[in-house]
Amino acid sequence: MTAKLKSLYTKSIAVVLFFVLWDSLARFGLVDTFLLPTVTSMAEAAWEMMKTGELFIHIALSLKRTGLGFLVAICVSVPLGILMGWFQKLEEYLDPLLQIFRNTSVLALFPVFILVFGLGEVSKSAIVFWGCMWPSLLNTISGVKGVDPLLIKSARSMGISVPILFQKVILPAALPEIMTGIRLSAGVAVIILVAAEMLGATRGLGYFIFYAQQKYAIPDMYAGIVTISILGVLINFLLVKLENHIAAWKRYQV
Repeated sequence: MTAKLKSLYTKSIAVVLFFVLWDSLARFGLVDTFLLPTVTSMAEAAWEMMKTGELFIHIALSLKRTGLGFLVAICVSVPLGILMGWFQKLEEYLDPLLQIFRNTSVLALFPVFILVFGLGEVSKSAIVFWGCMWPSLLNTISGVKGVDPLLIKSARSMGISVPILFQKVILPAALPEIMTGIRLSAGVAVIILVAAEMLGATRGLGYFIFYAQQKYAIPDMYAGIVTISILGVLINFLLVKLENHIAAWKRYQV
């Protein structure tokens, strides 16, 4: 068995055991199958929705809303975090406001976003943007502030300009923590969007789960929940691959 196959086998054991336990509880009558259907019935419901294309429509709309809010949040939070991490005075002025914003429940602000942007697509992407801002921003600030001062001092002693200092020293050193913040923001984006779609949408995975629960289509509901989990895992996997690609130098660290 190759190293990759062994790693995949090790990582999949817990997931397989979870689904075996789930199926066993339902199949042997240990729980009410109305509340927890078998894995087979859930998979059949998902397959039927894939054949009709209904599930893919909901996935596409959710990814569109999530992607827009997430990308805008990263484009704002990472540069702002770099500035706040580098300029101490700027952080001192903005930090109290930052703490207020990040400790305010995102979903509690959803009525405000509806009032401002309406019930359309903009309000859903806007609330995803708001929720994604803070993990990425805080991690970027922490990453920039955590750069080894000796690296900065050594680079400055060679007379390099500030733009080159950021490009060659600060950003590479802070990148792992920045990417961690981006991955956290991606997870938050999915959670927030699903909740927002349950409240004000006619399409999307959040709407689909809520609608399935309302009409007591429980296998469909669980199929939607598992689909969201799979999407979250795939997004995290892609972000980890991106980090490994742009920070390949980490492999050669002693």
